[in-house]
Amino acid sequence: MTKSVAGRPGSPWVRPSSSSVRRVAIVAGAVVLAGTAAVWTSGAAYAAPRLPTAAATDFGDCPSLPDGVDPARWRCEVHTAAPRLTLGKVAVSLAPITMTHAEGPMPDGSKGQVWGAMHSSPTAIPGGLTGTPAGARTAVLGLAIQPEYGGRSDFYTGQLSLRFRLTGPLVPHRCTIGADAPVDFHLKRSGPSRWVSQDPPVIEFSAYDDTFTVPAAEHCGPLTGPLNRRLGLPATEGNLLSYDASYTFKTYDQLPPRGDDQTQKGGNLAH
Repeated sequence: MTKSVAGRPGSPWVRPSSSSVRRVAIVAGAVVLAGTAAVWTSGAAYAAPRLPTAAATDFGDCPSLPDGVDPARWRCEVHTAAPRLTLGKVAVSLAPITMTHAEGPMPDGSKGQVWGAMHSSPTAIPGGLTGTPAGARTAVLGLAIQPEYGGRSDFYTGQLSLRFRLTGPLVPHRCTIGADAPVDFHLKRSGPSRWVSQDPPVIEFSAYDDTFTVPAAEHCGPLTGPLNRRLGLPATEGNLLSYDASYTFKTYDQLPPRGDDQTQKGGNLAH
């Protein structure tokens, strides 16, 4: 594990300053964890689906803290996004994803992060395996895509690695885009973040990356070649990930006690 020395305190591309926090009025009632502003998408905009409310946020994926840090200065952040993904020949609005991580100062004063977990679900690809009306209406020809954590993240700088699993009745289980080398994103804000509420804390933002490259799908058996032709992979340009998102957080002294007494280390500390 390494420790971060980059960026301002708090999550990467979204963190307002502490002075701006004090200027935000408290919004009463349940707050929807969804960005309501349009997302920059190379000149186009789309509306994000409604995401879970802050009141329903599950902090069960908060990772254990590194040794020697102050729990009151470390926060567990739950980030929920509604992504729009274009890769190769495919453009889909992915089902909402939720990511959890922890961040705060290390004992030497540098900025640390620990990965928690990511949750997602499959999204059907229009046209299925064949990319035709027959593929769209024939269940056995169905094709779906599901993002999975790729093993690297830095929420101070917006760096994130993902794999994309392909699923369907005829698709082998291991069939994945980025199976051996994940797709690396460097997300940029498409506008200022916005505090929706201080209690519970909810911050909305929009982000995008239109510079990443996408490798061919792998481990798809005899469908490997046909699938890559169908999806237009590998793709070195014309790709886009953009989304409306929001996050909420609690400091570790606000979280219920853990059975492991915080002794087990979390995933990775971003540097």
